[in-house]
Amino acid sequence: MRKEATLFLWGLIFIPLGAIYGFLTGFHEWVGFLAIMLVGCMTTMVGVYLYKHSAVIGERPEDRTDGEIAEKAGIYGSFTPWSWWPVSLGLAAATGFLGLAVGWWILFIGAGFAIVAVIGWTFELSRGDWAH
Repeated sequence: MRKEATLFLWGLIFIPLGAIYGFLTGFHEWVGFLAIMLVGCMTTMVGVYLYKHSAVIGERPEDRTDGEIAEKAGIYGSFTPWSWWPVSLGLAAATGFLGLAVGWWILFIGAGFAIVAVIGWTFELSRGDWAH
């Protein structure tokens, strides 16, 4: 995971680039200056997290040159079979985006549908045939 951390820590280069951009524009163009600085800050945050996390989990098989695919075998997560909640969440998002284009009142209807869909998807494994 150190390779990923190093890749994201290269984002530190955006902070001095943002300062140079701000200086060259006379700090009159705030959006570009702040956007470049924030890209540097966000990539640095991800890089620091990955660097600290790599010390906790140790070296992964894909980090080693002698790592085998079979070392990474196992369960990656539980997935619900025949779930319709992702479809309903997609329809809710489509309704929300339709509301942005047509009228704001439709956006609130889409937000209501999205809340129901997220709650349903979250608690899907807590009821019915797949209850714990």
